[in-house]
Amino acid sequence: MAVVGVNHVSIHARDLEASARFYEDLFGMERIPAPDFGAPTCWLRMGNQQLHLFVRGDTEPPAVQHFAVTVDDFAAVYRAAMAMGIQDPVPFGHHVYRLPDGAVQFYLRDPAGNLVEVDHPDADALEPGLIEDLRPLRRPQTGEHATATLFLPAR
Repeated sequence: MAVVGVNHVSIHARDLEASARFYEDLFGMERIPAPDFGAPTCWLRMGNQQLHLFVRGDTEPPAVQHFAVTVDDFAAVYRAAMAMGIQDPVPFGHHVYRLPDGAVQFYLRDPAGNLVEVDHPDADALEPGLIEDLRPLRRPQTGEHATATLFLPAR
């Protein structure tokens, strides 16, 4: 047996409508029908996967727990997030990093405080000057760590 993919990620929302609008506006996700669970719930399409939003009490999200998305227009999402002031440098010491494989990852917070990582496979392909403070990981990468890749080849 083997996992063949991720079906969905489920996260808490304080205000279901505000969180749903956030993901629709920033990432272009679309609402899809959700079952009636007896509590406020919203399902959103993100590519072939789903993001499930739910309201259950006054839950606080963990500081570094996150989910990651790859977007078709990293520059647009990056600019919009920076304009909204939702980038989050606290959990990992900075908000935007270049990985050993050349990928870029950017961290932001949604309206409920959930940490979201936005990924792009090639930092060098981004327009010059887009990210003025792109940093490599804080720790030197050696051995197999230097060969890590965020974007796996298809099998």
